[in-house]
Amino acid sequence: MDTQKWIDKGFDFIVEFGPKVIGAILIWIIGNWVIKMLLKGIKKALNKGDYDESLKKFLINLTNWVLKIVLIVVVLGTVGVETTSFAAILAAAGLAIGLALQGSLGNFAGGVLLMIFKPFKIGDLIEAQGELGVVKEIEIFTTKLNTPTNKEVIIPNGALSNGNIVNYSTEGKLRVDLTFGVSYDADIKQTKEVLMKVLTSNPKVLQDPAPTVNVSELADSSVNFAVRPWSTVADYWDVYFSTHEQVKIALDAAGIEIPYPHAVEIQKEG
Repeated sequence: MDTQKWIDKGFDFIVEFGPKVIGAILIWIIGNWVIKMLLKGIKKALNKGDYDESLKKFLINLTNWVLKIVLIVVVLGTVGVETTSFAAILAAAGLAIGLALQGSLGNFAGGVLLMIFKPFKIGDLIEAQGELGVVKEIEIFTTKLNTPTNKEVIIPNGALSNGNIVNYSTEGKLRVDLTFGVSYDADIKQTKEVLMKVLTSNPKVLQDPAPTVNVSELADSSVNFAVRPWSTVADYWDVYFSTHEQVKIALDAAGIEIPYPHAVEIQKEG
């Protein structure tokens, strides 16, 4: 009698839950196949867009986990598990994690934006957040720069993506802005010729765009010349420093005086 009762209950259980379990299994199998196809399509689209490899891996993994969680919730609902509370717990947990990681999430979002829109790439010389350096690494949360003094600077991507970025490497050429002052007794035409000769004789100064020399200011004790050579990004500092040195040598050889500040001391008797 008891055995028959348990057999009947088992049969009723199978009749009631068997289709649900079979449906859940089918949903799980089909769902995984759909997720696989979706991820394949997303990966193909990301490869066409030439996005950063770390960004592609992260987005694919994130999409995979989100879709798997959704699939699990659907499967549990199919077998009769109350998923409302489960979804509420996930939402509450997500909110708590989001509040706890506000700064990190901001840096993550900034990293995604930098990798998608690519305002710079590894090897570019940029200026951002008060720092100047060559981009060494672009990670999902931070970007690393190598400064001209060989220091590593780590900038959070949130601040980096929301601030001004000056990319010196985009155009491939840089103008070197220099100013030299000479005495008022110096001949302007001769001075311009001397300065231009310094520029044209430097093999690292580009001739296209052509360098320029112009009077920029009649200062208190000097006539100032704006000297504007162009160079590649790699040769910028070589041109900057060598031009200063060669200008001093050339002006001295031409007998053109470079004035220096004079102090006048006034004393009162009494």
